[in-house]
Amino acid sequence: MVTATRTIRQLTDTVINQIAAGEVIERPASVVKELVENALDAGATRVEVATAGGGLSLIRVTDNGDGMPPEELPLAVSRHCTSKLTDDIHDIRSLGFRGEALPSIGSVARLSLRSRQEGADSAAQISVEGGRVSAVKPVAANRGTTVEVRDLFFATPARLKFMKSERAETAAITEVVKRMALAFPHVRFTLTGADRNTLELPAVPADGEGLLRRIAQVMGRDFAENTLSIETEREGVALSGYASIPSFSRGNAMLQYFYVNGRPVRDKLLTGAIRGAYMDVLPRDRHAVAALFIMLDPALVDVNVHPAKADVRFRDPGLVRGLIVGAIRQTLSAGGIRASTSAASAMMDAFRAEGSPRSTSAIQRQPYTPPRGLAEAGQALFDAGPTLSAPIAEPENAAALNEAPLGAARAQIHENYIVAQTADSLVIVDQHAAHERLVYEALKRGLESRPVAAQMLLIPEVIDMPEEDADRLAAHAALLARLGLGLERFGPGAVAVRETPAMLGDTDVVGLVRDLADEIADNDTAETLRERLNKVAATMACHGSVRSGRRLKPDEMNALLREMEATPGSGTCNHGRPTYIELKLGDIERLFGRR
Repeated sequence: MVTATRTIRQLTDTVINQIAAGEVIERPASVVKELVENALDAGATRVEVATAGGGLSLIRVTDNGDGMPPEELPLAVSRHCTSKLTDDIHDIRSLGFRGEALPSIGSVARLSLRSRQEGADSAAQISVEGGRVSAVKPVAANRGTTVEVRDLFFATPARLKFMKSERAETAAITEVVKRMALAFPHVRFTLTGADRNTLELPAVPADGEGLLRRIAQVMGRDFAENTLSIETEREGVALSGYASIPSFSRGNAMLQYFYVNGRPVRDKLLTGAIRGAYMDVLPRDRHAVAALFIMLDPALVDVNVHPAKADVRFRDPGLVRGLIVGAIRQTLSAGGIRASTSAASAMMDAFRAEGSPRSTSAIQRQPYTPPRGLAEAGQALFDAGPTLSAPIAEPENAAALNEAPLGAARAQIHENYIVAQTADSLVIVDQHAAHERLVYEALKRGLESRPVAAQMLLIPEVIDMPEEDADRLAAHAALLARLGLGLERFGPGAVAVRETPAMLGDTDVVGLVRDLADEIADNDTAETLRERLNKVAATMACHGSVRSGRRLKPDEMNALLREMEATPGSGTCNHGRPTYIELKLGDIERLFGRR
């Protein structure tokens, strides 16, 4: 059993710094984050990071920022000393402001700090080893600051047991640099070391086009090609950035980047907002890709709720969440119909032969064998069976149809896939998935344009709950009534439910209402009920759509294509799968060696 002394005593500075280090410095990536933030706050336009041993052996961050005079170096490695904070702790306009990073690092590692201001005759250096601070001495250095950290956690070896593999720590550092680089596209970042491949992120203009180029550098060109621009503002909160089209998604949320006043953050509210925005266009196990930037008055957000400044707290979380959800949904709706380029690439790969390409002479000596998949497709085209509909007669407005986004229907294959031709591409549409989305969107429009039909309960359901939950539900009673849920206060700490949405049938009223109370408490919205109604609508759409195996007439196929073009979100079905794939004519010509 652990016992503690009852005598109160003042902890030593070393112990105090080591406790602070435990809060601020979780791993090598935490050190890199703090040092890069300092460099950016100093106005650097070039930041160079070098590591060894996953950052445990060496971390060196060099910048060309303002630098510090020799007399300030002792303050820089002392706790609670900072140039970034005024007497108003709510007016925070910099990345680092606690004044704990350098002394915390120096208490558990061997740290040296070398800095020179513009116009100074020489640089100055100070060292901290396990909490022991050296004297300041002159050294030679260029303008800016270099911080070198060696043997991280040598003074607290127990912490080393909690580190991951060198590869994992190296990857975490890379992720930190990439997140910072997205927020500062005008800064050149370099990441080198014996434990990694060199990462070069050249500076780009700090405008929309420059940001998209930096996004391509950090998140890949695929995202830049499958993204939509977001720009909106509401009640003093500005939102900008990029979010992926629904058909471009990932299996985890690692490629979701959020910034608040330029600060990279991880926040459940923001992650939940992304999930809500894509709720009915992505399945639960798929995640959108996004880089979103929120700008607002510093007084409206608390960045001081976490020692490492990773989490934030908004004064009006409902406003921020609603802004994100509404902006993304509106952008997806206005973005028109788009197919993911990754889907076309996957289709191209399926057509290509497996293994490495053979030489021309080898092809001449060996009989040609069609690639697996292409042979079956070709056979299907020439089979006399019912898999291919009769050729479609040339419509009078064929030229106009070819200019439409999804073109003119040319054939139906396997009684499920519509083949269409545009001016410069081939389009293949999954008729069941496409019509399922169209029916679902029509049902949603019905839900939004008029109150949802409700069914009266024979006996009202009285639900006991905390007083504050009952108050929240009562405050949203009018909205809930439009969604078919009729409830009212029933004395202290209870609500009475008299009506439920008819679409839900025999539902768990108690579970539904308590989930709603939790949703409103977290986000100040009643999205849970709307989500359940949308799920019912999705099920109805699935059963009411054109089924696979149904042969469509030419005018039915073209009508389906035109309705897809006019319906937001029709690029994916209700389950998040693509409804069509587009192959550009240039890609097809490359398949046949014409390019």
